[in-house]
This record gives sequence, structure tokens and C-alpha cells, in this order.
Amino acid sequence: MTEKITIIEGPTPEFREVNGLWVQGVSESPSQYDTYYTELRAFDGNALVDRCISTWHNNESIVLEYRTETGLTDEITIIAAHFEESPEGDLLQLWVRQPREDVEFEFKFDDGDDEEDYL
Repeated sequence: MTEKITIIEGPTPEFREVNGLWVQGVSESPSQYDTYYTELRAFDGNALVDRCISTWHNNESIVLEYRTETGLTDEITIIAAHFEESPEGDLLQLWVRQPREDVEFEFKFDDGDDEEDYL
């Protein structure tokens, strides 16, 4: 079962695309992913970051579960987490990733019967 951090109340998270060399290193995979950043207010940001670290330590993944603007439940994989204390409450900073949907793969196979290959 996948670990989850669930947003119980509040607006839909605003995800901003992240680009940079460190992102490629953190999200290195044979699959193609887009990486995003979001900030959330949390009651105990330290405990949430500890849950992420514990899950990653066990070589498992953890997802952020939230409601979309249309009210449907969605989730996205968390790849990094940090929190900062503030007078208004803890600020949870999350870096998340999702598979690229616009990537198409085209495979071509050479059966070796083409005479031009031998000339």
C-alpha cells in the first residue's frame, strides 16, 4: 500500500514546473517525468517530512492526495520535502513528479533483408 499525505481542507495545490540539473538527478528514471513544486500550510510539517523520509528509507514511494478544482481526488508522487516554521503555521514545501503524457516512443526494427545495408 502506498503511503499518502492527504490534504483534508483548503484550496487545490498550485503546482509550478521545476527545471534544473538537480531535478534530473533526483528524479532519474528510465521513464520520463515532469517535476513540480508546491507549498502547503500544515499543522505539523516536521512530522510530515519525517513520514516522507521514513517511507523513502524503506525504498517505497509516498504521494500527495488532493482534490482537483473540479472536486475529484487526485494524487501525485512526492520526491522531496522540506518544512519551515512560521507564525501562521508550518509551511510544507514539496517537490512532486508525474509521468509525462506527451512523450511518444517510436520503435523501428531492421529485419536485415534490405540489400542497401550491405553495399
